[in-house]
Amino acid sequence: MAFRRRNKSYPFFSQEFLIQNHADIVFSLVIFILIGLMFEATAKTAILFIQPQYNVTTLSAEGEVTFYHYGWKDSATILFYFFIAIILHAVVQEYLLDKVNRRLHLSKSKNTKFNESGQLCVFHLVSSVWSFYILITEGYLLHPSSLWENYPHVHLRFQVKFFYLTQLAYWLHALPELYFQKVRKEEISRQLQYICLYLLHIAAAYLLNMSRVGLVLLFLQYVSELGFHIARLFYFTDENHQKMFDMWAVSFVFTRMATLTLMFLAVGFGLARAENQGLDLEMGNFNTVLIRMTVLLLVCLTQSWLLWKFIRFQLRRWREFRHEQAVRKKAATKQALRPLKRDSRECKRRFIGNQSICGWSLFYSHYIVQSV
Repeated sequence: MAFRRRNKSYPFFSQEFLIQNHADIVFSLVIFILIGLMFEATAKTAILFIQPQYNVTTLSAEGEVTFYHYGWKDSATILFYFFIAIILHAVVQEYLLDKVNRRLHLSKSKNTKFNESGQLCVFHLVSSVWSFYILITEGYLLHPSSLWENYPHVHLRFQVKFFYLTQLAYWLHALPELYFQKVRKEEISRQLQYICLYLLHIAAAYLLNMSRVGLVLLFLQYVSELGFHIARLFYFTDENHQKMFDMWAVSFVFTRMATLTLMFLAVGFGLARAENQGLDLEMGNFNTVLIRMTVLLLVCLTQSWLLWKFIRFQLRRWREFRHEQAVRKKAATKQALRPLKRDSRECKRRFIGNQSICGWSLFYSHYIVQSV
């Protein structure tokens, strides 16, 4: 299974060979794990990589319901879907983005940003639809108080736990992709910032048993980011498509305000009024004043930093727009003065041929100007 076109062969285990064939190597590892399911001796080990662990079956009004909690075995599952994310990344790049790039003929800097937005656009679209489906089926949107009631939310349904595991796997896979995709040094620091922020917030919501609040926040964030990357893709195809950035700007500010409001409502007021105050690692209870204030401070600092960057970007964009308008006005003024200069030259030529008529016209024009 080849994901990249081989224009040149490189020595085995060299840097270029690894970059060119990383998807094939990872695909071989995935096949090796799947083959392990076929044999009884290795099936129990292979299932750790594929299926979420720590399942608990309980009786309820609906019958037997299976819930999940987290543990160290989740790292094996995250590793497997880490490999899957690398393969899917290569598939999207090879069969979708590269074909579009050949038609657009973008520069290297724009090509890198186009690939980044294309990959994130696919991921944000899938994740936003998936998270919205979970919020509807679990009833979190219809009953907002369920986001903090009955905390700690140790027992998760399969779809909730699987969502968090795949989210962690995707953002972890984004780290080696900076090397595989040969991202420019100027872009690495910016991409590392948002990758680490996503990993920090998702891991905190998962490990601190705040998965319900985290789902809502991820849904809002992914919808907002989806609008931005769609706007950037349209901008690369045609630079006249800039109105979508204005729509994204409104959704960006709304997302920041909604995130802060929800965090203060759920963590600052909801969990603060809960009865089970105190740290209990066995029960998964992290409802202490220090942890709540740390979580609120982390979210507030992140949202404030994003708003600060957004305001700086808008101000820079406004200055560039004003500068372009000033340049256009100067160019229009110069074009308007050119006919006047031609008229003055024509008048001078006629004055030489007919001094009396032109002299009287200049006299009256001078008199009118002086009188005004």
